[in-house]
Amino acid sequence: MTAETRARGRVGSRAVRAVNGLTARWAATVRDGTVFSAAGVWPLLAFLADGAAGPARSELAEALGLPADQAAFVGRELITGMAAVPGLDSAVGLWTARTLELRPEWAAGLPAGMHGVLTGDVPADRRAMDTWAVERTGGLVERLPLPVTEATELVLANALTMRTEWLTPFDEVPLETAYGPWAATERLGLRRSTAVLDRIGVVDTPHGRVTRLTVLGRHALDVHLLLGEEGTDPGRVLGAGVGALAGQHTVLPGPRLPYGAVGPGLTVRRERGTSPRPPTLDVTTAAFDLRASHDLRASPRLFGLTTAMDTDRGHFPGISGGHPLALDAAEQSAMARFGALGFRAAAVTAFGAVAGGVPDPRYVTTTVDARFDRPFGFLALHRHSRLVLAAGWVTDPPPFPEDPEEEWKERR
Repeated sequence: MTAETRARGRVGSRAVRAVNGLTARWAATVRDGTVFSAAGVWPLLAFLADGAAGPARSELAEALGLPADQAAFVGRELITGMAAVPGLDSAVGLWTARTLELRPEWAAGLPAGMHGVLTGDVPADRRAMDTWAVERTGGLVERLPLPVTEATELVLANALTMRTEWLTPFDEVPLETAYGPWAATERLGLRRSTAVLDRIGVVDTPHGRVTRLTVLGRHALDVHLLLGEEGTDPGRVLGAGVGALAGQHTVLPGPRLPYGAVGPGLTVRRERGTSPRPPTLDVTTAAFDLRASHDLRASPRLFGLTTAMDTDRGHFPGISGGHPLALDAAEQSAMARFGALGFRAAAVTAFGAVAGGVPDPRYVTTTVDARFDRPFGFLALHRHSRLVLAAGWVTDPPPFPEDPEEEWKERR
């Protein structure tokens, strides 16, 4: 049995539904170009819920979509399952002040990993946590996204990385587009053709159609590109992609598409030729390189943090019974890079707690032309479990470089 097959069983359906649900709710708040990872946040919320009490416990459970007494088990299962998939790395880090005594049963519920000590020397503690972030993401994220002060009693962090190479690479080309903000500067475009039409499909939703392209990567790590009808809210486009994964929306696959303009950026043509040839899917899209920082405290209800952030009293007796704790920081740094050869994504999430020609055309073939040449969304996921690992919205593709091949090598 391969590691990938083992992981398929470990990333259970409860975790997938819960994480993807948080992804959809988070996506509903997106208004501009960004990247985020609910899969990086969810396990930490689960471990916090396991140690919380009162309203904080109830609010965290609601955000998780699971009862608090089940959260730690599912969170640990999720971390272990993701870490077993080639191309994925997920780890939990914990740092506590020397004077903070953890409840053994809560600490035992965390995945095996690093438990460091907050020495009170803020610059030294900062360097140690930044080093952990760099090592766990292979340098994709350079800092732990959390303010650390002498008052910090506990830091709980997760690092998640995804690396995959396309089974069929793209060619780098200047992006030709009529979308004004992108046309003003020559952008880095990607193009490829395939005879496999089921890589494309149209998602039918109550808010309009969404064109979905599946880009297959190694180790069953894929990226779905999502293009909605012009003017559609980004959250609805991303939500359509998540809903399609759960079977909530009908998806009309490429081989069944009628002729004509059948979806956003999608045209199906019947072409005549002098010899038989298979149907063709021609894809043009924009490369992207995104970085974003998120202060989770800005959306306390989304993440179940409203009560937990009240520093006038403690909310986590299950973490440290004799030492009241309240959250004073919750942040994520995320990145995603989609290029000709593959995809990279990483997210580091942390919570901090303080006290409180004129030929003879006898043959007919089908050509499907898909163009992602205006703002679009993406979901990076594990193909078998359908767990969404990262999501985002592309509004500003990089310019076309003088030497695309050399630039990609440097970015790898």
